[in-house]
Amino acid sequence: MKRVLVIGSLAIAACAAPRTTANVASTPNGTPRVGPVRGSVIVVGGGAMGPEVYAKFIELAGGPDAVIVDVPTAGGDSVYPPTWRGGDGFKAAGAKHVVVLHTINRKLADSDSFIAPLKTAGAVWFEGGRQFHLVDSYGGTKTEQAFREVLERGGVIGGSSAGASILSSYMVRGAPSNDNFIMSYPGYEKAFGYLRGVAIDQHVVARERLADLADSVMPRHPELLGISEDEGTAWVVQGDSAEIIGRDKAFVYGGKDPTDAGKPFLTLYPGDKYNLAARRVTHRASSETAVSQKFVDSLFTEFSRPGAAAATVLVAQDGKVFIDAAYGIPPQRKYMPATTIPNFPLLGLSAGFNASAIIGLERDGKLKYEENFPDGSGQTIRDALLRLEQTAASKRQMVALIARKGGASYNAQITRRIFTPIGMHKTVADTATGEFQSNVDELYRWELGLTANKAFREGAFGWRVDQYKGLTRESEFGTSDGKRNAFVRFPSKHAAIIILTASPTANTQAIADRIADRLLFPDAR
Repeated sequence: MKRVLVIGSLAIAACAAPRTTANVASTPNGTPRVGPVRGSVIVVGGGAMGPEVYAKFIELAGGPDAVIVDVPTAGGDSVYPPTWRGGDGFKAAGAKHVVVLHTINRKLADSDSFIAPLKTAGAVWFEGGRQFHLVDSYGGTKTEQAFREVLERGGVIGGSSAGASILSSYMVRGAPSNDNFIMSYPGYEKAFGYLRGVAIDQHVVARERLADLADSVMPRHPELLGISEDEGTAWVVQGDSAEIIGRDKAFVYGGKDPTDAGKPFLTLYPGDKYNLAARRVTHRASSETAVSQKFVDSLFTEFSRPGAAAATVLVAQDGKVFIDAAYGIPPQRKYMPATTIPNFPLLGLSAGFNASAIIGLERDGKLKYEENFPDGSGQTIRDALLRLEQTAASKRQMVALIARKGGASYNAQITRRIFTPIGMHKTVADTATGEFQSNVDELYRWELGLTANKAFREGAFGWRVDQYKGLTRESEFGTSDGKRNAFVRFPSKHAAIIILTASPTANTQAIADRIADRLLFPDAR
C-alpha cells in the first residue's frame, strides 16, 4: 500500500527510490571525471521528443511506478498547477506518478516541506524556457541539493532546451532576460553541474546555432568540452559514457578526435557512443552495418562530379543512423549540415503527408473515407488515397478538402497534425498545390513518427506496398518510374532508406534497392 504525501496542494504517491547501479568508471580509482558517479543524465536539445527518449528516461527512473518530479520553473510563470501539461508526455509513455514542483520563492525552495517529493523521486526533469529562472529559484538552496541527491541515489536527471543547459557546469545563454543570444553573462555562468567541465547548447540545427559555442564560448574557455544536440535528440550519460538517441544529430566541441571537415565540431548520430572524459568517440553506429560510407559513395559518383546535381541520402535501422551524406552541396551558413539545408522538392513523396492529414480528419470524425472525393469523378476519398499517381488538379482538391473539413487553413492543419508532433521545422508545404519540400534529416523525423504513431498510418494510404525478397516494403518515389527521390521503408526491420536528388533522371529506386540488399541481406553478397 502506498503512502500519500501532501505538500501544499500537491499529493503524490511515495514510491520506492530506484535501485542503484554502478556505472562504468573513467578513472583508475573508479570515479568518473565528467558524468555522474551514480545515476544517469539525459540532455535533450528541445522540441518534440520521440518515444525512445521518454522510454529511456522512465526506464532509468526505475520504471513506470517511479516518481518523476517535473520542474517547469524555466518557463517563467509564477504558478503551475499540479495538472500542468508538461508531464503529459511522460504519462502517455506510461509514467504513473508525475509530480509538478515549482516555486519562485527561494525561502520556500530552502524548506524541508517543499523538497519532500524529491526524497522518494527516481527522476527529475527540467522543462524548457529560460535557464536563469532555475538558478534564481533553486541555486544554492535545499532544493538544488535534493535534485543532486536523486542522482546520487542512482536516479536520472534530465532536461530539454533550457532544462538541458542547466545540467552542465558552465551555463550558456544564461542572461537574466528574454535575450537568449547572449552566450555568457557574468553571475549566470554557473549551472547545476551534473556534467562537470562541460557547456551545453541546444536547438542548434533547428535555430541555426551551430556556430555559437565555437565562436563565443570555446575560445574563452578552451578547458571546457562543448556539447550540443538538435531538437528531439538526446545524450544519455552514465559515468563518462554517453550514447546519442533520438531524431537528429549531436555535436562535440573541444574533443580529441578530428573535427568534421571545414567545421569546428565533430558530428555524432543516433547510435554513436562517446566518452566525455577521454573526449573521444568510442563507437560508431555505422560500424554495425555492411552499408559502408565507401559503398554508398560508389552509388552516388555521378553526383560528386563538378557541376553535377545535388543529392542527399540517409540510411537508418533500429533507431540508429548509419549513413547521412550529401553530394554536390556547398558548405552552408553557420556550419549547418548539408543534409538539412537546402530543401529538395519531394514530388511523389508528398503523398504520405497529405494522407496522414486526411487520416487525422477521419479519426476526428470530420470526414468519412466513403464520401465522394471533390473532383467530380465519383470516386471516394478512400479511392483517392489509394491512387498512387495524382494529377496536379487532384492534389489541389486534396488541399482544399483538408482545409475545408479541418476548419482551418491547409498549412495550419499540416503544422498541427504533422510538423509539430514530429518536430519538423525546415519542411515547407505549398498551400496551393499540396507539394512539399524537405531534406533527408527531417524525413527521418517523419520515419520515426510513422513508426511510433499509428495516427499517421491507415492501410496503404499514400504508400506503395509490395514484397521485396520476402519482406513487406513501403515506398514512395519522386516520379512514377522511381526517379529523382526515394523513401523506402521496411517496417518489420525498422529500416528506412531516404534519397533526395535534384536530378530528374536519377534512378533512386535502383539505388535504394542496392542499399537495401546490403542493409538487410548482407550474407547474400
